[in-house]
Order: sequence, then structure tokens, then C-alpha cells
Amino acid sequence: MASDSSNLVSTPPEPRASTWRRQLGGALFGFRRDGAATATNPAPHGAAGLGVWRVLLRNRSALAGFALLAAFIALALGAGHLYPGDPLDMVAAPFVWPGTDPQYWLGTDSLGRDVAAGIAHGARVSLLIGASAASIGLVIGTLVGATGGFFGGVIDDVLVRITELFQTIPSFLLVIVIVAIGHPSVTIIALAIGIASWPTVARIVRAEFRSLRRSDFVLAARSQGFSNARIIFGEILPNALPPVIVTASVMVASAILIESSLSFLGMGDPNVVSWGGMIGAGRDSLRTAWYLTAVPGAAIVLAVLALNLLGDGLNDALNPRLRERA
Repeated sequence: MASDSSNLVSTPPEPRASTWRRQLGGALFGFRRDGAATATNPAPHGAAGLGVWRVLLRNRSALAGFALLAAFIALALGAGHLYPGDPLDMVAAPFVWPGTDPQYWLGTDSLGRDVAAGIAHGARVSLLIGASAASIGLVIGTLVGATGGFFGGVIDDVLVRITELFQTIPSFLLVIVIVAIGHPSVTIIALAIGIASWPTVARIVRAEFRSLRRSDFVLAARSQGFSNARIIFGEILPNALPPVIVTASVMVASAILIESSLSFLGMGDPNVVSWGGMIGAGRDSLRTAWYLTAVPGAAIVLAVLALNLLGDGLNDALNPRLRERA
């Protein structure tokens, strides 16, 4: 206790001007407040000075993933302008092969619907569900992990048991049950996937909080009379974000795959077009019109690949050891 008191006396408290925004920026740009790498004392060899974004710019795989993901986002945002009609409407003869008609350059399906319009509008649905489900999982997992990791004791034990209970249930089975109970809509699907995906985030955040809760900057914040909420969200959480950010990209990719699987099984939203629904609708014509499953399948593969490449790049950039090698 005496050594702790001396440390508190000898270490000057951090200025109040250092808000959570500055801490978040430090976490994202390669600074960590604990240990040798801090905002005022960069890591040796200039590793922290490089920052996340400079390392990402040197990573060709991450740049390729970012460019591919940006293309899908642009396609989703511009779907209404490129294909203003309802993608579920019949616009031409059935089974028009790609390249046959310039107006329908990706062809039409068994009901005469434009495949290109379905891909564009399906990108909007898939990315929306992926981002929404990942956000829900991140919020729940961060709250559970931060609470358990910060307070410890009985609270931590209870939250760990709840997390383990959710992990014993197969994620896809849990999503199917929730969607089957509720009406299969975009909102319910995103909520179900988010509820099934939070335990991974909770474990990561809990581990980070357990390693940071006794750091010097946390003790300095306590000496200034900061509340627990301010210490959790303003002091520790910004420094625990790097692994969470990497996990978020994987969660979006997983959510897209789960939604596609649901739509393939006929449990998607019937009022919208999704890539998985297009694959499910085209499986009956797989031998005669294989492009009906190949085109949306390729879109899913490219979207998931882009997110995985970006996630790997973020992992390399946010990991201090890997960033030092760069």
C-alpha cells in the first residue's frame, strides 16, 4: 500500500483536457497509455509514430480489401439510382443469360427479374444487416465485458457464466430460433445475429479491462475522484478498442454469411432482395442456369474476402509488435 501511495503522490495527475476523444485517437493512431508507449512517450523504434493509417497504407492486402468494400458500399448506396424500380418486379423474359441483352447485362432469373438489380439492392440489405448485427453484438459484448472486467468479484463471475451459457448454444441455431419466433424481417434478423455474436466481444473486452484496470492512469483517475463510469468509458475503453475494432470486421463478415444462410433456407425477409435469397431461388435451376447462384455467390465471397483482408490489415496495424516490424 505504501508503494502505491508513493506512486500516486509522485505521479502528476493527468490534465482534465485529456478527454476520451484524445484517448480514442491515441488508441487508433498507435499510442497506448500504459507501459512505454504513451501519447507523450512514443514506443521505441518509431513504431507508435507510424500510426495505424500509415501501416495500413503500406499493406496492399488491406488496401485491396478497403477498396473492394468501398465499392460494395457505393453500390449499395447507389442502388436506388442505378436500378430505381423494385428489384422483385418482372422486367423481361425468364432465363436471359448474362451478356445476351445489354439492358440486363447479368441476365434475368426464372421469373424475369433483373439479376444486376438484385445484386445492387441485395448489397444494401446484406451490408445493412451485417453492420447492424455487428453493432448490436459490439454494444452488448462491450457492456458485459467492461462491467465484469472492471468490477470483478461476484459481478464478473455471474457475467462469465452468462457468457458461457450463450457460447454453449450454436450461434446459427440460436439465430434460427429467434427469427422463427419473431417475424422474419431485416430488423429481427439483425437483432438475432447480434444477440448470438456478443460473447466473443465480451471475452475480449473483459481480458483487456482486467489487464488495464490497475494501470497507473487508472489509479491517477481514481485519485482525481473520477466516477466508475468515467473511468470505464473515458479512460480504459479507448485503450481496449484495438482488438475490438479488428473483431468488428470479422463480425460483419460472419453476419453477412449467417443472413445469406437464413435467406437460402427461406427464412429471410420476403419483402427485400438479398444475396442468400437469390442463391436459394436459383438452386432449382442450377443445372440449366448456374449463373443465378454463381453471381450472388461471388458477391458474398468478395464481400467477405474484403472484410477479412481489412480485418487482417487492422490486426497488423493495431498490434504493437507487428506494427514495430512494419
